[in-house]
Amino acid sequence: MLNFLSRPMVRLIDRYLPDPFVFVMVLTLVAGVAAVATQDSSPMQVVTMWGDGFWSLLTFSMQMLLVLVTGYMMASTPLVRRGLSALAALAGSAGGAILLVSVVSLAASWINWGFGLVVGALFARELARTIRVDYRLLVASAYSGFIVWHGGLAGSIPLSIATAGHPFEGITGVVSTSETIFSFYNIAIVVALFIAVPLVNRAMMPREEDSVFIDPALLAKDEAARAESTTPAERLENSFVLPVLIGAAGLAWLIQYFAAGNGLSLNVINFLFLTLAILLHGTPRNLLNALTDAVKGGAGIVIQFPFYAGIMAIMVQSGLAASISEGLVGLASSATLPFWTFLSAGIVNFFVPSGGGQWAVQAPVILPAAEALGADLARASMAVAWGDAWTNMVQPFWALPILGIAGLRAKDIMGFCVMHLILSGIIITIGLTFL
Repeated sequence: MLNFLSRPMVRLIDRYLPDPFVFVMVLTLVAGVAAVATQDSSPMQVVTMWGDGFWSLLTFSMQMLLVLVTGYMMASTPLVRRGLSALAALAGSAGGAILLVSVVSLAASWINWGFGLVVGALFARELARTIRVDYRLLVASAYSGFIVWHGGLAGSIPLSIATAGHPFEGITGVVSTSETIFSFYNIAIVVALFIAVPLVNRAMMPREEDSVFIDPALLAKDEAARAESTTPAERLENSFVLPVLIGAAGLAWLIQYFAAGNGLSLNVINFLFLTLAILLHGTPRNLLNALTDAVKGGAGIVIQFPFYAGIMAIMVQSGLAASISEGLVGLASSATLPFWTFLSAGIVNFFVPSGGGQWAVQAPVILPAAEALGADLARASMAVAWGDAWTNMVQPFWALPILGIAGLRAKDIMGFCVMHLILSGIIITIGLTFL
């Protein structure tokens, strides 16, 4: 049934979804026109907002580029490739590969969203090297696990309101994670998605004649012969001593960091992957060869993230994001507020695809409304979190690292992801509204 439904969706997306860079340019124009039409902003004011905000995500852009680069470098080491190959052998069949990559991606994303993006993509590549399976669906299955991130251990909204001194403490107080991440309704949503997402991916497997396979040779990496070092510079490039010393220093820092009770963050994940890559590649030359391959997939991140920063500036500074939230939340009662909040967050996420940024925009609207209606503030907060995660399934912003590692285009996987948008929307709505 799902295979029958997904086929026309895949064809439709492949025909009409443009490259993510074209998509972000269209979103820029939509946001600008909407701000002028509905927020009493002049065209020049909108252009000023856009230009002033264009470079506000430079730090985050570099972090995301490093997610791709360091993850790729680590995965290209012989030891990690052997480990991924052993794990991939558990699949045994195309259907097993789809189920396995879905579960691994869900688990990794629930632990940490950056970890999930990299692990899912790298594991999908390894599975495609050993099993004949539709490569588009395999990568889409890896990305579909990302749906649970904001209900997991690294969810930015629940962690923010659980921290003393957060910006909205005057309204919510400090909200324990027992009321958000570890609440009954949130755990029920996560468990339901852990069951539904792999099964939906398996059910969408195309027929043999409709499948798109990849030549495993394109994913293989030949072991380069170690050239004889004849100059001091070459001896340094092929030295085993330098990586051991630098890698040992990196491991020492990581041990003391985690021993102090600190958790995973994007910077720590990148530092961990880079440290392991330095150690496991053995020589600086091997590491640099892997880096050359890794950066090829990063073009989308470099050019597109500044445009999203500009869109976010328009949405926030013009008041457009708040107006969308106010319009939908104005329809709500105490019982239906989570649903309307979830829907508004999903819409805003197309233009403000950042959990922290979206919370800064929507919390001043959602929290007072919840307080006035006597609704559950923690549940309303999680409705924003789940709305943010929900439309990521069809928002190319977060797919860029996976697409860069896998070597695919957004249109290759988004047809499958539309099915997850529909079915996960139903699951999350039921959990937020009725549990």
